[in-house]
Amino acid sequence: MRVNLFGTFVVGIALTLTTAAAATAQQTGAVQGNGQGQGGRGRGMGGFPGGGRGVLGSVTEVASDHYTIKTDNGETYTVHFSVNTRIIKQPAGRRQGGGGGEAEGGERPTPQTLKPTDIKVGDFITAGGEVDAATKSIGAVFIAQIDPERAKQLREMEANYGKTWLAGRITSIDGTTITIEGAMDHAPHSIAVDENTSFHQRRDAITLADIKPGEQLRAEGAVKGGVFLATTVNAMEPQNRGEGREQTPGSQPKPQ
Repeated sequence: MRVNLFGTFVVGIALTLTTAAAATAQQTGAVQGNGQGQGGRGRGMGGFPGGGRGVLGSVTEVASDHYTIKTDNGETYTVHFSVNTRIIKQPAGRRQGGGGGEAEGGERPTPQTLKPTDIKVGDFITAGGEVDAATKSIGAVFIAQIDPERAKQLREMEANYGKTWLAGRITSIDGTTITIEGAMDHAPHSIAVDENTSFHQRRDAITLADIKPGEQLRAEGAVKGGVFLATTVNAMEPQNRGEGREQTPGSQPKPQ
């Protein structure tokens, strides 16, 4: 199964970074994986509005209003930006299992705001916004610079998705089974919990009864007997989903 590496990055942001990252996720919504130009429908993190998509790759050209990037599968995309585009450097932070989060009890890393000129040829970036698959261009709402080590971690996370971790929007809870719409593949996944599963919301311990359909979560565990059994479930707080925030009309640059 090929999952969405761009989506993997967004999950990492949405679950581990601060308010800036939450706003990014809320603005970009669903994302299209790996810059593959799949046309009208992108995959993405269930529950985020908007329907935007994204691309991820290494920078091959820097201009005053756009970057040219090469994706993992060898395609070339033009990333258009404007004064309204949020450009950040994604901090290394701490890893937690396969889900890309911080270590339990660690401080949340804060993204660093960058100027457009801070992005150089050879940098690895991800951009979210409106993708024009025909012209292979994107009007970016946000752009994030990723260090090479983090990019390596993202690929490891991609390989472990569905094996050691899952993330997405809760669609239902039936007894001790949580069903989610997967953040990476936009598909349903069942997560089993038992008396050994721990539940958290940031640093607070919670219970299964505290999480509700519509919320986002990340689960870590393993597949046993064909069922994903969670050892840890981390729920997102409502404010981290950017509820009640609206994107300013006309703030998104258009692909040209």
